[in-house]
This record gives sequence, structure tokens and C-alpha cells, in this order.
Amino acid sequence: MLQLRNSQGPRGRHAIGRTLLATALLTAVAAVPAAATAPQAPAAPAPVRSDAVTPAYQQVAHFYGAYIDAVTAQGGGRLATALRTFYLTPHLRTQLKAWEKHHHADGVLRAQSTPLAFRVTSGDSGAGHTWSKVRLTWSNGKHPTYSYLTVRSDLRTGKISGIGE
Repeated sequence: MLQLRNSQGPRGRHAIGRTLLATALLTAVAAVPAAATAPQAPAAPAPVRSDAVTPAYQQVAHFYGAYIDAVTAQGGGRLATALRTFYLTPHLRTQLKAWEKHHHADGVLRAQSTPLAFRVTSGDSGAGHTWSKVRLTWSNGKHPTYSYLTVRSDLRTGKISGIGE
């Protein structure tokens, strides 16, 4: 806390505090018109297709990291369900239940076991969605085994809306 020697009790401190606050506000207000009149670069047109990392792509990476950890952990079933609820659209959760019933496997991983590692790479975007490629690593050694999933995310919500092979 800032203490001033010349202040006389609490009233003096409050007056000095108000003076400092007013000075800071006036300085900020004076800087706004200068920033508002500064020349600005013309806005670039929005890309139709983008390979840049997007928040939706990051959501896919966060989801797969947390989901694999939850599925691997003993007693992580409730956490895996909570992650699905948070990251996946309701429609996709319904589709996964049907897929899992038919294939007797985890629909998110498209497998009966848990991968050793994963990697997410960004893909194309369009029509309100973006696609990511998820590589799941199933074995170590000289010749590791991989499987690949295509994950669709909704750009508006960032939620995962499709998982396919």
C-alpha cells in the first residue's frame, strides 16, 4: 500500500487517492482520441479457406489429451463422460452411442483399447466448420502403428460435431 508522509489521517489519504485516480483517468481519456485518429491499415478480406491454427483446432487437441488421460485412469469413466458432455455436440454424443453399441468399442477413439499417444493437425475450414486430423499411436518401436481420424468442429461454438475415419 502506498503511504504518503504528508497526509493527515484517513481523510488526507482518501483525498490523495481520489486525486491520483482522477489524474490516471484524465491521462487515459486524453490518450483515447489520439489512438482513435491514428491511421489504420485497411482490413484484409476474410479468408475462404484457412490452414491457420484456430480455437476449434485447439479444442480438439485439449479434448483428446484429457479424454485419453481420463480413459486410461482407473475410475475415469465419469470424467470421460463429463468431457464428452463439455466438448461434443449433443447430436454427436447420440451418434457415438449408436456407433459404440454396434461396434463394441469407444467411438471417440474408434477402438477397444487406449492409444499410447496422439497428435492433432489442423485442416481446412469452410461452411461454418473446420476439420482436424487426429493421429493415434498404438505401438512403439521401429514401426509404430497409427490410425487416423477426421474430426469436424463447429466454428461458432468450438464444439466437436463429427468424428470419422
